[in-house]
Amino acid sequence: MDTDVLNKDDTSKLDLLVFEINGRQYGINVAKVQEIINYTSLTEVPRSHPSIEGIFMPRGEIITVIDLKYALNMGNSEAKGNFILTNFNSLNMAFHVDAIIGIHSASWKDIMKPNRATGPMEEGLTTGIIKHNDKLIIVLDFEKIVSDINPDTGLKVHDMDELGTRERIDIPILVVEDSVLLNRLIVESLEKAGYTNLTHTADGQEAWELITKWRDEGTLDDNVRCVITDIEMPRMDGHMLTKLIKEGKVTNRLKVVIFSSMINDATRKKGEQLGADVQMTKPEIGLLVGELDKLLGVAAD
Repeated sequence: MDTDVLNKDDTSKLDLLVFEINGRQYGINVAKVQEIINYTSLTEVPRSHPSIEGIFMPRGEIITVIDLKYALNMGNSEAKGNFILTNFNSLNMAFHVDAIIGIHSASWKDIMKPNRATGPMEEGLTTGIIKHNDKLIIVLDFEKIVSDINPDTGLKVHDMDELGTRERIDIPILVVEDSVLLNRLIVESLEKAGYTNLTHTADGQEAWELITKWRDEGTLDDNVRCVITDIEMPRMDGHMLTKLIKEGKVTNRLKVVIFSSMINDATRKKGEQLGADVQMTKPEIGLLVGELDKLLGVAAD
């Protein structure tokens, strides 16, 4: 499978691997997918989380398999189907699904925000919805699923405690993150690090509308000097936002930090091509503060 989809010129496009569980269709960004493997027997892990089905060793590497059906409160998967091997948040893991449907290409703007179309199984675990051939493809929040199983894989907010007391830093920063929880945690963590002049938005489209408003009003520098953005968001993703910022005659002076679970060789190359100043894997919030300090010329205590 060609997972290098983000090297295409059109940064507004998204390729989803579509799969099925209990007759419902779900999607995962192809950029997170390494391989599809037919079901194989697993070794159980004693006293593990009930969503962890077991482990196996493709090519000598131990991979944890999450029973996605169980994680969605649909019961246990049968000994058949497929494993989707993934890499995000610097972790390799697999998800057991009923069947693979195929790859669906869409535009980020076609991804609707979650609403009542999702059922109680997916509540809080959905990043977006796409309508295709009169069916809904539910884009799951795999980072949330994994962090619910193992909180240590989530945003490492405890790293903020090691920073100690810092002076207030008034440099205006715009945080762009579609996950309500992560948006709040990033803002709270930055405030704890002294970065208190913060604005936050839910997706790239909302962020770009704010940036262009400030640009047209002549107040851009007063409202934003640095943008911290996720990649995978509905309506407008972080790569398109970075492209628009860096191509603008006025906005190109803004610093852009891509803070995402999807930082790998392909996405890092794309980010470099688009002009991102810093790219970091999402869990490392403490390291993000250090990079911000260097990028914005803030002296460390």
